[in-house]
Amino acid sequence: MTPRGGQRGIARTLLERHGKTFAEEAGIRLKDTPQPLYQTLVLAALLSARIRASVAVAAARALFDAGLRTPRRMTGATWQQRVDALGEGGYRRYDERTATQLGDGARLLLDRYGGDLRRMRDAADGTADALRAALQEVPGIGPAGAGIFLREVQAVWTGLAPCLDPKALQGAERLGLPGEAGKLARLVGKDESAAFASALVRAALDASVVDDVLRAADA
Repeated sequence: MTPRGGQRGIARTLLERHGKTFAEEAGIRLKDTPQPLYQTLVLAALLSARIRASVAVAAARALFDAGLRTPRRMTGATWQQRVDALGEGGYRRYDERTATQLGDGARLLLDRYGGDLRRMRDAADGTADALRAALQEVPGIGPAGAGIFLREVQAVWTGLAPCLDPKALQGAERLGLPGEAGKLARLVGKDESAAFASALVRAALDASVVDDVLRAADA
């Protein structure tokens, strides 16, 4: 049975109760400037591994607390320093491989784009498909990581909105919402797209989020 508020009511309840981007959770003040965009890419790489989202967020915070907030600082750190920061955040299963990928990825961004992801966006003419392809040339960023990054940065790269990756669409299905990005986007404001997408991902990852939203929407 559909809650009395219908699909729009479910979407609004989801946003109000779980509408926090993963970048925000990781302490990233996302703006269209090089440092927070790079931090979001690091977070996307961590989130794309088969590890709990809470651990990936904690590891990102640990890396940033260790001062590794820019490609130059990431390449300037030793491999062991990167491993230690990841371990501090509880990211131990993939720490050694990820430490290598973070260093290699930062070097590629410096060499190819001067460490500025806006240059990657401009080279791709801001199109999502071209950006996905360019992002996947960065070590540690596969299809999932590219999707996560675009999902998060649509808050500042608004031309990408609505950008919903497969995990967000899975969350929509569990909530009884449309499975198409265009239809989902019409349930919320355009400036809410990133928060809505993150909330949908939380619904996909945690059944208790679905129960909480549906119960509250029907209250």
